[in-house]
Amino acid sequence: MGWFVSFHGYRDPVLRLLLTLLAVTAVTLATGWLVDRSLQRAAARHPESPLWAPLRRCRVPLQFVVATGLLLAAPHLVDDPDLRHALVLVALAATGWLVVRVSAAVLDGVLLRYETSAGDPARLQRVRTQLGMLRRVVSALIAVVTMAVMLLTFTAARTLGASLLASAGILGIVAGVAAQGTLGNFFAGLQIAFSDTVRIGDTVVVEGQQGTVEEITLSYLVVRLWDYRRLVVPVSYFVSKPFENWTRRDPGLLASVLLHLDHATPVPALRERLRETLAASSHWDGQEWALRVVDATPSTIVVRATMTARSPDETFELRAAVREDLIAYLRTEHPEALPRLRTTAEEG
Repeated sequence: MGWFVSFHGYRDPVLRLLLTLLAVTAVTLATGWLVDRSLQRAAARHPESPLWAPLRRCRVPLQFVVATGLLLAAPHLVDDPDLRHALVLVALAATGWLVVRVSAAVLDGVLLRYETSAGDPARLQRVRTQLGMLRRVVSALIAVVTMAVMLLTFTAARTLGASLLASAGILGIVAGVAAQGTLGNFFAGLQIAFSDTVRIGDTVVVEGQQGTVEEITLSYLVVRLWDYRRLVVPVSYFVSKPFENWTRRDPGLLASVLLHLDHATPVPALRERLRETLAASSHWDGQEWALRVVDATPSTIVVRATMTARSPDETFELRAAVREDLIAYLRTEHPEALPRLRTTAEEG
């Protein structure tokens, strides 16, 4: 801090203030530049580690910490108590911001490293969900601690906190009852993340609507529906009510197509057509397929074609393609197989 002392030697307070601010700005920018260059060199020396790129996002909060720390350390620069208190608050907020960014960068680095080495997509989805939830929990805890420390810098807040210690039990009960829904969602989110009941990327059916889990937070879960609408559901729903998870263990599904056809339908020819259609389709996984007559009425038969696909999205595409192809085949090759309405004329 020798340059602070040398600037203090200037008799003109305005000039001393300008020189000090200029020095603080220069040191702050230089610190950010040096840290960024160091991280770039570390990334170049160790390209296999994904940690360095996320850490570079910590540059701005680090510069805030450095700038406020230098301003507070400058002798006689900030003599006004209110202004000095404001700088302390900014420094605390910047420190909390920096800790959040560092923790997020570490977790992102762990996830990126796992993505490059994991061979199991289901396990990767589970780790992504758990790390995302852990990141939100850590960020929330850091924010709460930072705000508490900032409040303790106020004399009135310290006095009030000491007087409330005697009634902390009653206040805890009241707060627990008032925040019952919030706390329930919070613990439900933790349970979902670490019990592996639903993960980011899973295909689920909620209240009769199918979609893909897009985001899991501490209080709600976002499901992207087939028409790109977003269904926002409280996380407590997934621990208190039944729901369908189509991809929890294996993303592969069995698709089925129902056709109502005439009794004259050539079922063996239709079965052969299904085999040819599946063999030419990129959505079929090559494992299972079948075509059976599953029901009959006085006027029609019900033919069910089943086939397997690798994922729910490919299941939908395969089902639609098979339905279109079989109907087109019957219309052109066997029009007598299409359902028709039979009537009888009464004599006389």
